[in-house]
Amino acid sequence: MKFGGTSMAGTERIRRVANIVRTQAAKGDEVAVVVSAMAGETDRLVTFCREANALYDPAEYDVVVASGEQVTAGLLALTLQAMGCRARSWLGWQVPIRTDDAHASARIEEIDAPALIASMAMGEIAVIPGFQGLTPDGRVTTLGRGGSDTSAVAIAAALKADRCDIYTDVDGVYTTDPRIVARARKLKNVTYEEMLELASVGSKVLQTRSVSLAMKEKVRVQVLSSFVDADAPGADSLPGTMIVSDEEVEELDMERQLITGIAADKNEAKVTLTRVADRPGAVANIFGPLAAANINVDMIIQNIAKDKGETDVTFTVPKADLPRTQALLEERQEAIGFFRMISDDRVAKVSVVGVGMRSHAGVAAIMFKALADRGINVQAISTSEIKISVLIDTDETELAVRVLHSAYGLDAEVEAAGEE
Repeated sequence: MKFGGTSMAGTERIRRVANIVRTQAAKGDEVAVVVSAMAGETDRLVTFCREANALYDPAEYDVVVASGEQVTAGLLALTLQAMGCRARSWLGWQVPIRTDDAHASARIEEIDAPALIASMAMGEIAVIPGFQGLTPDGRVTTLGRGGSDTSAVAIAAALKADRCDIYTDVDGVYTTDPRIVARARKLKNVTYEEMLELASVGSKVLQTRSVSLAMKEKVRVQVLSSFVDADAPGADSLPGTMIVSDEEVEELDMERQLITGIAADKNEAKVTLTRVADRPGAVANIFGPLAAANINVDMIIQNIAKDKGETDVTFTVPKADLPRTQALLEERQEAIGFFRMISDDRVAKVSVVGVGMRSHAGVAAIMFKALADRGINVQAISTSEIKISVLIDTDETELAVRVLHSAYGLDAEVEAAGEE
């Protein structure tokens, strides 16, 4: 069971979490709980580090920011004990959760779980701070922002758990953001691949790394809301969203929609380089320096070469990386050989995702016709086996999501229910 920062924000909410954990343990299950720091606490600790030393040592930074989860783990263990449960906290180094030495963005290498398993077998609830681990030379590490989801999936894999329940401030994965589309509906089941694509294109329910790890280790993940009444039933009967393999989804849900969900991301910026020489290595000269600077390039379009052997190249980068991208390319204008750079950060990426695309034609045609009918101009397109993404003007984002949600029939069931 994993609880995020909003679920752990204060004594009252921690008591609510303890009730949920106690209900699960009362069913006879062996339970491990992974907790995040209280909402806003990690940001507060990061600020302290910057105030102490603007050029801070990443190893000492990890010591400071890892303390947020240590506090909530101890408080939850104390609260469970006050309710009559046997519980204890296990810090990352006590389990231990072994990571590499990339401080502030460490990756889990292995978890030595025998002591943890033995403790749980004796009926003790294990409470583990998310986000933290231990380097080969014994230093505390953190996994990067949002790393508690990854901690939870990794521990579930190490324990060979039946399931990893991620409790959050939403009660499942929806066909799209319910704040944009009131008729969005909760999905019973989503495949790992679909969740990975949704997470990568703007859905904020789960961190991409945690979904990737769940897929690799075949950990069944359920997304649930921690904001349930004290007398609510256990997680086995709460209707969350299960994230599982393709095979299991086919068994659980015979009549799946062609498209699973629609995601939007306004964190995009578009860059166009005009009159780039159409010769071998020209594109490598553009993207090589960006890769070396750890700037992630997403959509790429290269126009057909013109009469003079020149072409225009358009691509997108995260909006926060646009200034660095511009500076890097301006420095190398002569080496790359482009005429002009045109940038636009008023763009958004809208994506449709679904494993049904593999076996059905015409998915893209539906998307392009629906957008064209509403006068929404498509500036760029990228595809994968189960995803189609388009770049549009940021002002048209919400309209595009609503139009596509209807075009693929994702809100049809809710409308039918309303008519009854």
